[in-house]
Amino acid sequence: MLTILGFTMIATFLVLIMLKKMSPIAALVLIPALFCVFVGKGAHLGDYVIDGVTSLAPTAAMLMFAIVYFGVMIDVGLFDPVVKGILRFCKADPLRIVVGTALLAAIVSLDGDGSTTFMITVSAMYPLYKRLKMSLVVMTGVAAMANGVMNTLPWGGPTARAATALKLDASDIFVPMIPALAMGLLFVLALAYVLGRRERKRLGVLTLDEVLVEEQETVLVGAGKSPARAGAPRPGLPGTPDGEHGGEDGGEHGGEDDGFQGLDPHRETLRPKLYWFNAALTVALLTAMIMEWLPIPVLFLLGAALALTVNYPQMPAQRARLAAHAENVLNVSGMVFAAAVFTGVLQGTGMVDHMAEWLVGNIPDGMGPHMALVTGVLSIPLTYFMSNDGFYFGILPVLAEAGQAHGVPAVEIARASIVGQPLHMSSPLVPAVYVLVGMAKVEFGDHTRFVVKWAALTSLVVLGAGILFGII
Repeated sequence: MLTILGFTMIATFLVLIMLKKMSPIAALVLIPALFCVFVGKGAHLGDYVIDGVTSLAPTAAMLMFAIVYFGVMIDVGLFDPVVKGILRFCKADPLRIVVGTALLAAIVSLDGDGSTTFMITVSAMYPLYKRLKMSLVVMTGVAAMANGVMNTLPWGGPTARAATALKLDASDIFVPMIPALAMGLLFVLALAYVLGRRERKRLGVLTLDEVLVEEQETVLVGAGKSPARAGAPRPGLPGTPDGEHGGEDGGEHGGEDDGFQGLDPHRETLRPKLYWFNAALTVALLTAMIMEWLPIPVLFLLGAALALTVNYPQMPAQRARLAAHAENVLNVSGMVFAAAVFTGVLQGTGMVDHMAEWLVGNIPDGMGPHMALVTGVLSIPLTYFMSNDGFYFGILPVLAEAGQAHGVPAVEIARASIVGQPLHMSSPLVPAVYVLVGMAKVEFGDHTRFVVKWAALTSLVVLGAGILFGII
């Protein structure tokens, strides 16, 4: 019974948010609360929620101060050179921009933190997508998949969890998987190329008609169209009356410009004299995070406080910066605490355990010698519907034990267990995904509807490559 209710609860949540019948926050709170009552454990709802909130509170704190920190870095102009460099390299070509999004997300993912990756990637690429009226769900989808492949790095989390759960060396899991993961990343880049061609076909081949050295004004001219007169507004550009643009995939392709200033070199928040201080502070912060000198929430709390104090010594300016980023902070932290209700009920009622036991128990006996393949296939949906901790510490040991009974080494089971990460990074239970969609101003349901099929296919590519190369 708990198995059926668990799957029904998850399906109900996904359907409602994808059809936009409920907001993600409302769905994450109300649906599990109702199912908790159906299970007959409504009296324990408070305990489940408190347990969930307690477990996710450090993550929520980290995201709150990370958003403030990177928001301030955007305000002061730390990422302006990156945006300008990408703008010149991409030459306003939608194909290059989508591929560049995948490359940037993959490179930044080397720090091992999904939230940081999404903040930096969206900060750099969002202005280009808005200027060219490109699909924002393409940006979020490509970034999430690239980060999902790179999330398998030993310091990224899943590989370390698998090694800990099965008492293995993380390098024995990750290093042999590099060829398969490389194939997954190449697939993401190829997919970005295809999506970029589709965006180019929809928008036309665009060129930069004018890019001033100071980036004071950017005029975009569609191929085969007459250039706009200098200073004259053009339809379809930010700030023009008909700047709204719809598009396929249900994503936001433009719409109101949200006060977007892009590369305006004269915005009041810039601090060019402190550029190298801010760059050094960011490098030091990321280094401390990778080296684990302090807990990540503490690092971002200290970093945000220091960045605000040095860049904006006056109290009114600090309050203005905090107010400017309050919406993002509230949206993301609210989503995390709402997700705590969902995870708390799933775990507290025992639904997640029964679902896992049902899946494992229904593996045919003849599949015993192929438990690595079974683990790889199961990792795709299971890491989407439950947390990494739940899968790697609760399910993986059971799968490994079943595999060892049929002569399958535990290390092969561990390698197969990380192939589901490209889809996992778009799970509603992953706080970082709310940073991604929140900063990109994309509906979570639109992102989910777009990315699930491609992310699942990416995971299957990694699994197939692992089998082909004899790794799994």
